[in-house]
Formats: sequence, structure tokens, C-alpha cells
Amino acid sequence: MAEYSDVYLKEILQRTKVIAVVGVSMNPVRPSYYVARYLSLKGYRVIPVNPGHAGKELFGRTVRASLAEISEPVDMVDIFRRSEAVPPIVDEALATIPNLRTIWMQIGVQNSDAAATAQARGLDVVMNRCPKIEYQRLFGELRMGGFATGVISSKL
Repeated sequence: MAEYSDVYLKEILQRTKVIAVVGVSMNPVRPSYYVARYLSLKGYRVIPVNPGHAGKELFGRTVRASLAEISEPVDMVDIFRRSEAVPPIVDEALATIPNLRTIWMQIGVQNSDAAATAQARGLDVVMNRCPKIEYQRLFGELRMGGFATGVISSKL
């Protein structure tokens, strides 16, 4: 697993305001759903992206079919897709989202070539990590054991 300093991760999470979540599910028990919901409840503007659910509402926002459909500024693209699906997502993000600062790949998602492409354009990249877990860890919501209540749940 790639090593990222707490300072690096915290700086990304503090400066980020708008997150496009690629591969978000409408199913509340799926990690992409509850991570996106958690981030939206923490004050981030979450833009859901999933071609299979385009036009539906999720967390008060319309699901977009692709990153190219987003007209507002986006700070971070959070990717919930298989590692091999990442390069075209990164290419689309770089081509269609001006001033994008971060590409974040979820736990289990890593693509070094796509990461290098994004880094060459000046973006920060995080692979194989979850912004929900890192937020909780870095901002005091988790104890060292990785939990706060002794109950692990997908509910907030």
C-alpha cells in the first residue's frame, strides 16, 4: 500500500469542497453509497456519477452519467471502480474538469499509470484509501483501534 503522510491527506481533505464520486451506488448498503453520504453530511458537495443511474436523485443532487456532464468546479474525483477502469476516468477528468486538484482511488483501487498521468499534470493522487476513513481518523472520529462505538455499521 502506498504511504501518504497524515499532513498530505489532511491538507487534501481540508481544501476540498466539491467531490465527484465516480461509481456511486443507489444501494444504501454499498460502500460507495455510504461513503458519499457521509462526505455529504460532513459538508462536502458530492456530485454522484454513474451512467446506470443518470438523471436520478441522490443526496439531493442529480446523478450524472459522466464527469463531462459536470459544469461546476470540482476539487476531487473519488473513484469507486476497478483498477483497470481508472485510466479513462482520469483522462476524462483531466480533459473536462478545469482546476481539479485531486484524484482519489478507493480501497482496493490502484493504477500507477493513471496516477502518473494525473501527477504529471500537477494533481495530488491518493490510491487504495478511503476519504471517509481518513477523515474519521485524521479529525478525531476514530480511536486507534479503528472504531468509535464498538459497532461497525454502514449506517450513519
